[in-house]
Amino acid sequence: MPSARELVEHFQPGLKVRRFGRVVNDTSEFMSIGPGDVIAVGGRHHLVHRDAVEEGPGYRDTKYWVKKCVELESGDPKLLKLVFHERFDLQYGCVKIRCYRSPRKEGRILDLVRGDARFMQGRTARDAAGNRVRIIDIIAGKRIDHVVANIRADHATYFRDRFPAILAKFAGACEAIGHLHDRGERHGDINLDHLMREYATGAYRWIDFDYAYEASANPFALDLFGLGRLLACITGKGMHTAHTVRELGLAPDLDRADFSCVHKNEIMNLKKLYPYVPESLNRTLLHFSHEAEVAYDAVAELVTDLRGSLSDL
Repeated sequence: MPSARELVEHFQPGLKVRRFGRVVNDTSEFMSIGPGDVIAVGGRHHLVHRDAVEEGPGYRDTKYWVKKCVELESGDPKLLKLVFHERFDLQYGCVKIRCYRSPRKEGRILDLVRGDARFMQGRTARDAAGNRVRIIDIIAGKRIDHVVANIRADHATYFRDRFPAILAKFAGACEAIGHLHDRGERHGDINLDHLMREYATGAYRWIDFDYAYEASANPFALDLFGLGRLLACITGKGMHTAHTVRELGLAPDLDRADFSCVHKNEIMNLKKLYPYVPESLNRTLLHFSHEAEVAYDAVAELVTDLRGSLSDL
């Protein structure tokens, strides 16, 4: 078997590599796989650059089971998601939901959305030990919460000039999630960092499908709550809490009903912060508030309301 050095020199002779590691056929011990190693899977060889890192306000989380690589045969950047089984509980009010990572489920969705530009693209391949390795095409883009936060404008200007186009694209992204639900699948982890805007096309694209969860009532409830949080983010040009409101110099009269039913410190009643938010859009946001009398049962209901709000902007 060729060494890692020989593989790089054969396929990418001009590639600069700080160190050459080993050729890995069994990815079970993913913590031991590091920069300079070559993962052989799916008939291709992938030179590992580093572990993926997830960052947000106040945290930096290294994902040791996700490797940023270059595919030596093509020179294309790839993300290799190795098998990591994780289980945990999420608390939603008085309801506890069991969540877990499922490589099998993510593989199904990658097959389902192949060729659909609304989603990340990739395939599943088995390594020598039978592990389901997901080989993902890296999206050159920026997560949607960073997109809106980096727009240099006060909120009123942003809301007037930029938000209508953003909301229209977000409605399309919601329809993409409805496409999964109509086929019995769930995204499973709709969060601020899992909707990307692609640099080259401006397209909104969903990433990361490996979370699954057990829900007996509405099996799509967590996805819907995630969409509601994203809607609050793009409407407010970021998430707002009692703390951020004070930083902005605002003094709204807030009560428990104005906050999210899931993320209890986040404000859903954005009309109290920005009175020019249309009533129709604010009503949609309030479906996700703590004392909402009616919740969305399906993405199609949410999309209908979002489309209606566009005419009010």
